[in-house]
Amino acid sequence: MRQPCPFLVLPLLATVATGALMVSQARAEDAQSLPSLEVEDERSFPSDPGRTEGSTSYGSDRVAVGGKQVRDIREVPRSISVATRARMDDQNMTQLEDVARRTPGFLALTNDPGRSSIFVRGYEIDNALVDGLPAPISSIYGTQPDLAIFDRVELLRGPSVLFGGTGEPGGIVNLVRKRPTESFQARGTLEAGSWNNYRGVADVSGPLSADGSIRGRVVGAYQDRESFTDVTENQVGVGYAAIDADLDEDTLLSLGAWRQEREATPFSGLPVSTTGQSLGLSRSTFVGADWNRFENSSNEASASLTHRFGDDSRLQFGGRVADRSVDLKYAYGSTAVDPAIGTTDLIAIQRHYEERAYALDANYLKPIEAFGQRHELLIGADWRRYVQSLDAGSARGLGTVNVYNPSPDIAEPDIAISQRTRTEPEQFGIYGQATIRPVEDWTVLLGGRLAWAETRVTNRNTGSVSSVKDSAEFIPDVGIVYDVTPDIALYANYSGIFQQQTGTNAALEALAPRTGEQYELGVKARLGDSGLIGTFDVFRMRDKDRAVAVTGTTYYAEGAEVESRGVEAEIAGTILPGWEAEAGYAYTCTEYLKNATTASGGTYSTYTPKHVVSAFTRYTFQDGAMAGVHLGGGVRWLSSFYNVAGNLKIEEDGYVVTDLQAGWGFAPGYDVTLSVNNVFDEVYYDRVGGAGLFNYYGAPRNVLLSLKASF
Repeated sequence: MRQPCPFLVLPLLATVATGALMVSQARAEDAQSLPSLEVEDERSFPSDPGRTEGSTSYGSDRVAVGGKQVRDIREVPRSISVATRARMDDQNMTQLEDVARRTPGFLALTNDPGRSSIFVRGYEIDNALVDGLPAPISSIYGTQPDLAIFDRVELLRGPSVLFGGTGEPGGIVNLVRKRPTESFQARGTLEAGSWNNYRGVADVSGPLSADGSIRGRVVGAYQDRESFTDVTENQVGVGYAAIDADLDEDTLLSLGAWRQEREATPFSGLPVSTTGQSLGLSRSTFVGADWNRFENSSNEASASLTHRFGDDSRLQFGGRVADRSVDLKYAYGSTAVDPAIGTTDLIAIQRHYEERAYALDANYLKPIEAFGQRHELLIGADWRRYVQSLDAGSARGLGTVNVYNPSPDIAEPDIAISQRTRTEPEQFGIYGQATIRPVEDWTVLLGGRLAWAETRVTNRNTGSVSSVKDSAEFIPDVGIVYDVTPDIALYANYSGIFQQQTGTNAALEALAPRTGEQYELGVKARLGDSGLIGTFDVFRMRDKDRAVAVTGTTYYAEGAEVESRGVEAEIAGTILPGWEAEAGYAYTCTEYLKNATTASGGTYSTYTPKHVVSAFTRYTFQDGAMAGVHLGGGVRWLSSFYNVAGNLKIEEDGYVVTDLQAGWGFAPGYDVTLSVNNVFDEVYYDRVGGAGLFNYYGAPRNVLLSLKASF
């Protein structure tokens, strides 16, 4: 696999160096103009105030997503969920798709592990944040990171333009890195499960200097697994290193870097009958070739420099770079199957994809005391640039496969590369947010973003270049929070939508950007003294000026409008000592209000079930003969969903899956757990797609045995 390019670290180092210079100058001015303050200790400035590691809770009331600092979740007027480290460990979540399946409003469209599409409120997520800094995520190119290196996953529903930049309006995820700890710790996990599923994780952290001002952490994880589907296999390995350094009691430098490699024998799902019905095939059926292959490598690095001034204001610089490479070649079914004949035509594709992503951010937070209340002013600027190169080709005429007795022994074709493109989206934004507390218990958040965006697409076969550019677009974001009690908050939010579109209309004019807005009302509550968090929200989102491809042409029709509306509820955290739980419900309805090419009123995201319920709980006995024993279980119910492929409607009527687990903490720091998933061996489609592919069975009953140790 391709090695990382050394020059990718230059923008990151330049950001940190510039930030260090500005902070040193600001410290000198600060020392002259501000009175000295007493400091509790040399590390009174925590590297991650929202850290969930070390807690057994499934809930967290501290989040960074939806802002530029960690704050109480009730102060953020947006619908947010948090997958804590304990929750990910207890429920065996290793990929982002695992988290999405158990988060209200989110959906994972199944593919190979690490290659599933993540949807929320009817829209696919196209960017993911790491510590608040963006990079693209893609299902076909498998750019999702393994979760072993993260402390938590924060999931925000709805538009995130204010701090996330332009993108799909359904929502965004923020993955928060594990940070070095002040004291030594070591943790390890070994897992073995059905279909030769093996995984190991090692995690060591602690001080690197005698006074603890420099701390380090390394994490390594490797997983090798096959599947209930014949032929398929998937291996992923990730290595991560991080350093936090206290430059002084008020200045923190944080560095992190990781490399991930994934190799897989991909499977593109099953075909359906010529009437759109399931063929009733065995869940082990593989349609494809034994030379199917997928290889992905990713090298990423991030850095942040944070300085806190004497008046509690804060200046922060951050940067992230990602260098990714993907090679894939595989065959899949392309046509519906006549049950009397049993064959589908095969197609093969081959692609080489390279992606370099750069992101920089600088922001300043200033507290202001006025009218007996504390207010805050946040201003900042960010920049991102992606360079995405694609070489692609396809081949037909590979013959047919009998799906009732498939053989992967298919001659491998030489595929000519016909498409060579380079896509370069670039954004720059200036953002600001004023947090105003006019009277006690009321908070008003006034925010907005000025966005400059340009996307250049180069045809590397012909040298032709097309460009779409939008300048100084203003996108508002406004919220109100009312503290009913110290533990209950009501909120309302208005968020703008802005997303560039590439292509042209029938007059060969560049497409106008998508615009729109979302309205959201909700309530958040801390229930009892144990740390149980409850949330409820209702929303309505309008996505306007969408372009729709016109069949048989190369242009788009403008003016389509989509509405997404729904209700979401979640409860997560500690009910009683030893009793953790999370449960959620989502109702989502998406429809075309206007459609430039077909009749309006149809469903927009047919993949999205209208109703989804999920729950998981685990209880650990605290004393007596059963002390250390834990029992758990969960359930997921999805209502019907479908897809229309040509004249076929392919539908899953809905399903219920039940999981159980039992374990024993047999010594301090040691635990063994047996999980049984899909206990009742429900047969269902986890995803429906096209006539010849993307119809995936859910996993049959399976088991996973895990051993965890910590020192």
